[in-house]
Amino acid sequence: MTVTLSADEARRIILRAQGLLGADARRGGAPATLRRLGAVQLDTISVLARSHELVAYARLGAVGRQRIERAYWDDPAQAFEYWCHAACVLPIDDWSLYAFRRRYLRARKYRWHEVPGNVDKVLEQVRESGPITTADIGGAKNGGLWWDWSDSKIAIEWLLDIGEVVCTRRVGWRRVYDLTERAVPAHLLAEDLSDAECITRLAGIAGRALGVATRADLVDFLRLRPAYAALLDASLLDGSAGLTPVQVSGWPDRSASAWADPAALEGEPRGRHRTTLLSPFDSLVWDRARTARVFGFSHRLEAYVPKEKRVHGYFTMPVLAGGRLIGRVDPAREGSTLVGRQVSLEPGVNQRKGAESLADALWEAASWVGCDDVRVDRVDPHLSAPLRHALAR
Repeated sequence: MTVTLSADEARRIILRAQGLLGADARRGGAPATLRRLGAVQLDTISVLARSHELVAYARLGAVGRQRIERAYWDDPAQAFEYWCHAACVLPIDDWSLYAFRRRYLRARKYRWHEVPGNVDKVLEQVRESGPITTADIGGAKNGGLWWDWSDSKIAIEWLLDIGEVVCTRRVGWRRVYDLTERAVPAHLLAEDLSDAECITRLAGIAGRALGVATRADLVDFLRLRPAYAALLDASLLDGSAGLTPVQVSGWPDRSASAWADPAALEGEPRGRHRTTLLSPFDSLVWDRARTARVFGFSHRLEAYVPKEKRVHGYFTMPVLAGGRLIGRVDPAREGSTLVGRQVSLEPGVNQRKGAESLADALWEAASWVGCDDVRVDRVDPHLSAPLRHALAR
C-alpha cells in the first residue's frame, strides 16, 4: 500500500531522520550521529572547521571537537573511509556492504590515473611497516598540482579502492593506511555478499538516513552506476530494501513517488528544531535537486567559482531554523572573532525572527570554535538593523 504525505509531513520526517528535529538526535553523541546518517562526506576545505566536524556540530551543538574526531577515527576502528555519495566516513559495521564497489574498481583497473607497476611493492611496505601515511611512501610530486600524484600515492589509493588496505584513522588530516586484515574486524571480513545483497542493504541504510527519498535521491546517496541502480530498483519493488512506497503531494510530479523508512511513518515527528549553520556538504543539503524540492532552497557551493562571479560567498553555509532553510552565511574567522563575510535571508522570511535565528546560529558557532565576538561585514540593507540588534542581545 502506498502512503500519501504532504510536502510538510515529508520535510519533518526528513529532518527527524537527519537528526535535526527532536531530542532523540542527541542521544549517543557523535558515534550515534554517524550511524544515523550512514555516511558523512569528507572535504579538504576548512572554514571554521572541516565539513565532517560541522556535520556533527549541526546536530549536537557545541560538542567537543576531539569527541567528534574519536567517533570517526579511533582504535579499535569505529569507521572507515570509502566512496559512497563521495569520499565519506562510514560506520565500520558497513564494511562488507561496499564489496560491490571494491569488486567493480578491481575489475576496472583504473582510477583517475593509470595504476602503476609498484602496487605489490607498496602493499608489501604496508604489510611490513604499517600503519603508514603518504609521507612514508612519497605523496604528490614536489611542486605539482594536487592530482599530480607520485606512483606510490596512486598505488596506495588504488589499494584502498580495492580493499587491500583501509583508512580507519587520520593524523593531522593525513590518511593512515593499514592492511585491511589488521584493521577491520574478522567477522566483517568473513561476510561474502553478492552485489545484489550489498545494494539491498545499502538501500535500507540510505532510506533510513534520508527519511523520505525518491529513487534519484537513493541513487545519488550511493552514487550508483546503471547496473547497480537496476539492483536498487529490484530491491525496492520486491520489498527487500525494507522501504515503504509513498506519494508526496506538493512535490513535482516526477518526484512525487518516493520511498520511506516504515518506522519513520509510525509517529508524527515532534520536538525542538535545531537552529544552526549547515556545511554545504551536509547530507541534508548535499543534493541540490533534493534541497530545492524539499526546502525550496537553491544552493550552490561557490568555493570553485571565480571570486568576481560569486553570489553568496566562498563557503556559504545554509542556515536552518524552525525546520526551514531561512538564510545563508559565508563565514570566516579572524582571531577570536567569527566573521559573517556575507549574510542574507531568504525571500519571504520575517526579518525580525530571521535576524534572531541568524544571530543564534552565529553566536553558537562562535562559541564552538572558541570565538568571543561576532562581526558581520556584508548584509542586505533592510536586514542590517534587525541583525545588529539581534547580535547585541
